Amino acid sequence: MDTGVRAGPCCSLPRTAPGQGHGGAGSMAGAAAPAVQGTAPTRHAPRSQRQPRGPVWLCLMLLLPTSASATTTNPGIKVWLTQGTLEFGRRFGLELLQLMLQREHELNLTGSYNIPLLGTLTYAVPRIHIHELQMNESALGFAEDVGVRLTVQRARVQLSADWAAQLGGVQDSGSVELRMQDVAVAAVLGVSEDGSGRPTVWSAGCDTHGTHLHMEFHRGYSWLYNLLAPLLQRTLRQQLNKQLCLVLHRGVDRLDTALKNMKVSTQLDTIAAIDHSLLAPPAFTEEYGDVALKGEIFRVGTYPQRPSAVPAVLPVALPVALPVALPVALPTPLPTTPPMAREPMLLVAVTEFVASSAAFTYFTAGALRRNISSGMLPRRFPLQLRTKSMEAFAPQLQERYPDQPMELHLWARQQPLLSCHPDALHGTLFGSAEAFVVLPNATRVPAFLLNIDANVTGKPTISGNRLGGTVRLTGLHITQVASNVGPVEVKRLETLLKFGLWLFGVPRANKWLQAGIPLPLPHGLSLLRPRLSLQQGFVLIATDLQYEP
Repeated sequence: MDTGVRAGPCCSLPRTAPGQGHGGAGSMAGAAAPAVQGTAPTRHAPRSQRQPRGPVWLCLMLLLPTSASATTTNPGIKVWLTQGTLEFGRRFGLELLQLMLQREHELNLTGSYNIPLLGTLTYAVPRIHIHELQMNESALGFAEDVGVRLTVQRARVQLSADWAAQLGGVQDSGSVELRMQDVAVAAVLGVSEDGSGRPTVWSAGCDTHGTHLHMEFHRGYSWLYNLLAPLLQRTLRQQLNKQLCLVLHRGVDRLDTALKNMKVSTQLDTIAAIDHSLLAPPAFTEEYGDVALKGEIFRVGTYPQRPSAVPAVLPVALPVALPVALPVALPTPLPTTPPMAREPMLLVAVTEFVASSAAFTYFTAGALRRNISSGMLPRRFPLQLRTKSMEAFAPQLQERYPDQPMELHLWARQQPLLSCHPDALHGTLFGSAEAFVVLPNATRVPAFLLNIDANVTGKPTISGNRLGGTVRLTGLHITQVASNVGPVEVKRLETLLKFGLWLFGVPRANKWLQAGIPLPLPHGLSLLRPRLSLQQGFVLIATDLQYEP
C-alpha cells in the first residue's frame, strides 16, 4: 500500500539530530552515520534512561496525524463550542452564580424620603444577605463577536438586611426582610485572550428588573416603617436592581483574576509537555464559538515562542488549515453510524501539527531507542538473538562466534512521518539496528549495521476517557549499511522479520494500544458518547460531556 510518504535511500544513513548518534566505542553506527555538524555521536544511555515513558505518549500521538510548518500560526487543536456546550455550562454556571450570590454583600445603600407633616426620613443599609435565589427560566447563548449572553426570567430573590434610620431628632435601627419576585436578568460576558495565551473575561453588559418587592421591618419603630413601606419600595427596588449587577461585575472580576493564574501547558511525562494556550481571541457568532489552541508538544524545560517556531529541518509539509468558521452543518461530515440524534456538546479537531511536534520532541530528546537482548524475545519468535539463529543470514557470524548470545540496538535515525486520510493514518518509520555479539566476558563486539524502514497504517479509537487504536504493518525494507562478519542476506532476513512482526509484534502492539491511555481531562469531567472520525489532515472528535464532582 502506498502510504503517500516514502522512505529515503536506504544505502546510507542520513544526518542525525542532536542526541541521535548511536555510536560508541567499537560501534559501526558512529562511523557509518555522520552526526550533525558540531555534535559528537553519543554513547548508549544506561538502561534506566533508555526506556522513558515518552514513547508511551508518542505511540498514541502517532495515531494522530502529523505534519508541521517552519513557522505557523495555524492551531494545533481547534475546538467548536455548540449550543449543547452552553447548556452543559449553564447548569453548573447557575449553581456557581447562586453560591456566589447567596452570601453577605456590601451594599452601603443610603437615601432619604420627605414625609409630609413628619419631616425627612434618612436611612442607611450597610449590607445585605441573600438567603434564596431561584432562577426558574434561564438561557445561555452566544453573543456575536463578544462572548456569551445570560438571560433569566421569573427569578425570585429573598434577602435580609440591617438598617438605621433617623426621622427628625429620632434615631432608630432594626432589620428588614425583602422578597423580590419576577426578576429579569440580562448579562453579557465578554471573552478574549490576554496576550499570553490565557483567556480573559469582563462584564460587557448587565441589566436587571424586578416588578414586585415586598418589605417587612422588624424591631424599633417597625410598625411605622411597615406603614411607610409602599412609599419606599420604588427607591429600594431601583437600588436592588443596580446592586445585583454590581455583584455580578465583582464575580466576573474574580473569575478573570483566577484565569490569569491558569496553566497554559501540561506536562505529559519526564520528556514532553503540551502547550494548550490560546493562539487568538475566541471567535463567536450567534450559533457557535470557535477556539484555537496552540497544541504544540515541546521538551520539558524549554519554553516555545508564540507563535510556534518549529525548526525548519523537519522533513514535513505545511499543516492543513482548518475552516475559520464552523458552518451550521458542522465543519466536516461526521460518521453516519451511529446516526447523530442531536448536535454534540463539543467538537475537537486535532491537526497533524500536534503529532508532528510530539515526534520531533521525542526524536531530538533521544527517546526513540531500545536495546533488545536475547532473553527479551518470545521463545516462539522465528528469529532469536543468537549467532546460531543468525547463521542462515550471516554465515561468518556463527563461524567466528559459535552459538553466542547477541544484542540488538534499535533507534530512530529520522523523525517518523505520518499523514491523515479519511481511510486511515499512513506513516513511515525510519530506523537503524546494530547487532552485537555478547562475549562470555560481557564484551559487546559489533557485528553488522542495518537500516530498517517500515510503512504502517493506523486507526485511532476513543472510548470513554481513553485514547487507543490499532496499527497494521504494510511494508518493510531492510538494507545493509556496514558489516564486520561478511555480507548479510537482507532479503531473507526481511521476509522472516515480516513474518515475526505479523505473528508477534503487531498483535502485541495492538493489545497495548487497544487498552489505550487516559486523556488528561479536568477532575470530574468525562466524555460521554465520544465519536472519532478521520478527515483529510486532522482527526475530529465529537462528544458530549458529563461532570461528577
